[in-house]
Amino acid sequence: MGEQQFSFLPKIVNGGIAGVIGVTCVFPLDLVKTRLQNQRAGPDGKLMYSSMLDCFRKTYRSEGFFGMYRGSAVNILLITPEKAIKLAANDFFRHHFKSSDNTLTIPRQMAAGGMAGFFQIIVTTPMELLKIQMQDAGRVAASLAKENVIAPKLSATTIALNLVRSKGIFGLYKGTAATMLRDVSFSIVYFPLFATLNNLGPRKKDGSGEAVFWCSFLSGCAAGSTAALVVNPFDVVKTRLQALTNAKGEMAYSGIADAFIKTLKNEGPQAFLKGAACRMIVIAPLFGIAQVVYFLGVAEKLLGISQYQVQ
Repeated sequence: MGEQQFSFLPKIVNGGIAGVIGVTCVFPLDLVKTRLQNQRAGPDGKLMYSSMLDCFRKTYRSEGFFGMYRGSAVNILLITPEKAIKLAANDFFRHHFKSSDNTLTIPRQMAAGGMAGFFQIIVTTPMELLKIQMQDAGRVAASLAKENVIAPKLSATTIALNLVRSKGIFGLYKGTAATMLRDVSFSIVYFPLFATLNNLGPRKKDGSGEAVFWCSFLSGCAAGSTAALVVNPFDVVKTRLQALTNAKGEMAYSGIADAFIKTLKNEGPQAFLKGAACRMIVIAPLFGIAQVVYFLGVAEKLLGISQYQVQ
């Protein structure tokens, strides 16, 4: 039997469906993560949010249920191509990086994951930039309210248009280097770890060789949370570099090195773990759900295409 051909279309569709479902489920947690990472101690040394639960409570009390989904529209819209590119590109590179005996070494798996992370930033950077402004708007507004200043209302469209008018299309790519550092590193850790864990579990009894449903889900959760913890320092720096509006007294950063140095000097090494627990809680179900939906092969069933499984 000839070698099965790799088809991009169903992989792209599956990745998009997986992204939308995953993000819809975990977005409120991601909003809390962004606010925890961006907050700095005020002049009195106090933080606006004392914990993840405190941030949830204060955000819900002041902004309501829909406030927990602030910025979700742009994220759900752009997560479709982002997840599609990430998951499909990883499969593509794994397919082409296999050796002549059809095996894939860990270094090659890491290279495939890194390439997937590199390609996804085309979509990820603008998505993250706009999402962070919307997610952090409530925290900045609350800080300005203490100074009796009313924060202007924001929308993703307004922010995007203002950036394009003032800085051109590249204005939407503020923080690209930091996003690349985070996403490439994440993918290098995540994909090989997921594949290893997924291959350890029991197989379906239909002879397909695929892992059972719960194995893929747990593997995605475990690999996602581990990778999220490893790259959290990069995520903190990226989040701060992409914040276009800071609360009064909060410092700005000129680049990745400057953000690392100033954060370490002023807040200590523990600052790089801000939002880590929340990010792990966000990423675990996001990738668990995404991997299961992706491997279900919804697109192949709709298009009548034989499902291609990349090992």
